[in-house]
Amino acid sequence: MKESGRKGGVATSPCAACKLLRRRCAQGCIFAPYFPADEPNKFASVHKVFGASNVNKLLQELPEHQRGDAVSSMVYEAHARMMDPVYGCVGAISTLQQQVDVLQTQLAITQAQVVRLRMRQLSSLSGGGSPSNSPDTDSPPPSSRHTRANHNGDPFSMDMVVDQRNVGGSLW
Repeated sequence: MKESGRKGGVATSPCAACKLLRRRCAQGCIFAPYFPADEPNKFASVHKVFGASNVNKLLQELPEHQRGDAVSSMVYEAHARMMDPVYGCVGAISTLQQQVDVLQTQLAITQAQVVRLRMRQLSSLSGGGSPSNSPDTDSPPPSSRHTRANHNGDPFSMDMVVDQRNVGGSLW
């Protein structure tokens, strides 16, 4: 169904908002630049979560250069609310933050292992001690919840414990 209006008598399709709301899409339609006819789900989810009237008011209150970002935010929040009605995008952000925390812990463990290996290599190159290829007796088994650096008595070894309780599963 084609309607004339927005482009001076040229038959054009109404924007997704006007189509869903079953109204004529006027030339100055505030929704048209942000909710094109070929993306009907975009406005449908925003309308379901925020309501057309609230979206209209919000867009009218904003300067034109900020409207695109506001629509993008509303679309993201609406999709997140559809997926998780209780937490919405806060739930997604929380999940991502937990992943960042796990990855930061893994990075810290790996960096500590690199330092330990470099110190051991430096120690063996300077003749400060003989590197041991066998596992130390004072270190816990690999299945332990802690990772302990080797301690072989040389001045460059480190005695370090990294708590891995918040790390999910194997690091490798």
